[in-house]
Amino acid sequence: MKKASVTAVASMLLLASVLSGCSGDGTESSTGGSSDSSKAVKLSLWTFQDLHKKYYEKTAELWNQSHPDQPIELSIDTYPNAEMHNKLLIALQSGVGAPDIADININFFQNFLKGDIQLVELNKIIEPEKDKFIQSRFDIYSKGGKYYGIDFHVGATVVYYNKELMDKAGVSVDNIKTWADYIEAGKKVVAATGKTMTAFEVTGQRPFWPMIVQRGSDYLDEKGNVILDNEVNVKTLQAMKDMIYKDKIAVPMPGGNTGAEEFFTYMNKGEAASLIMPMWYMSRFLEYMPDLKGKIVVRPMPVWEQGNVRSAGMGGTGTAVTKQSKNQELAMKFLAYAKLSKESNIRIWQELKFDPIRWDVWNDPELQKPDPYFNNEKIFNVLLDMKDEIKSPNMSELSSASQDLVNSNVMFKSLKDQSQTPEQALKAAADELRKQKK
Repeated sequence: MKKASVTAVASMLLLASVLSGCSGDGTESSTGGSSDSSKAVKLSLWTFQDLHKKYYEKTAELWNQSHPDQPIELSIDTYPNAEMHNKLLIALQSGVGAPDIADININFFQNFLKGDIQLVELNKIIEPEKDKFIQSRFDIYSKGGKYYGIDFHVGATVVYYNKELMDKAGVSVDNIKTWADYIEAGKKVVAATGKTMTAFEVTGQRPFWPMIVQRGSDYLDEKGNVILDNEVNVKTLQAMKDMIYKDKIAVPMPGGNTGAEEFFTYMNKGEAASLIMPMWYMSRFLEYMPDLKGKIVVRPMPVWEQGNVRSAGMGGTGTAVTKQSKNQELAMKFLAYAKLSKESNIRIWQELKFDPIRWDVWNDPELQKPDPYFNNEKIFNVLLDMKDEIKSPNMSELSSASQDLVNSNVMFKSLKDQSQTPEQALKAAADELRKQKK
């Protein structure tokens, strides 16, 4: 990558929105793991999420307990999202100052796969057991058949139904197979309870993005070309608008997005009968919506037409080893221990409440425990039933910009103030992206 382009990309990163399910605030440094400092190998790790930092600290402790002959001293720095990616990009391209290991937000990962890639190929630790993982979660961090990052979670999009409201409306959630079924169920909910069926983000991109991915579409195609304004996307966004203003089963989301305090309050009061979000959003229910305990059940997304998949993997963090590491082999072993082992994938669920990418642990007794909050159901049976239907979006250098435009312009203008039709809003955003690609 030429230095001028590095500067341009770095500037973009600083301005980019935080679009993943998780983001970090502040800058912190810590040392994880207890070991004999005279023997321990020092490894450094950068992340943008404090929850990740805590997970790595515990993982380093466990590593040292189980690998007394190969102890590590893990130093962890936590930075704000865009700042960390800007700092990492400059360090890698200048050849100085990069950590051994780095968390890289899915939205920025493709920027690190251009030119002379400064991340270590991870095939040797991934390929031996990749048949036990959701393959699409490796593909999004790959190039030319080589894998460069390992995720925490699948981010499978599901529907969270308020069973209490659905029961009052006489609707069985298990009978909702298509979006047409969903709309008809919503009409019954509104008539019987006076509540809405769902709410759509208007300063965010959910559930629009997973809805189009499940139909085989996206913002960008596999080669990075802009397809944001294609027919499938226009029809999908129009259907969402119709759910609000024609079918009257949905509303623009209070607070604008699923991370807003106003929305937490709204949902906690039982004002909506369902919500379409990834599995990692379960932690938000547990933390911010205590009054829904026992009322929420999890089901696959409905489909638009035959042949669609019932889920889409959203968000993510690809953890990578950098070529500047003087201990690449040990860094890779630690990364495999932290993200590929059965034990680590179980811990990812226990400690982070993420749906782990290793599907063979979904049957583990720990993940099969009935959850009191979620109506005492075995949540991972839903994922096991659709494990081959979790499609991840296409990622390229325009990924961050495309999401910014959908978040800031498309959803609000088409669903909230209605200053543009879905077709107009998508075309305007697509035209802007095509200008950026030139």
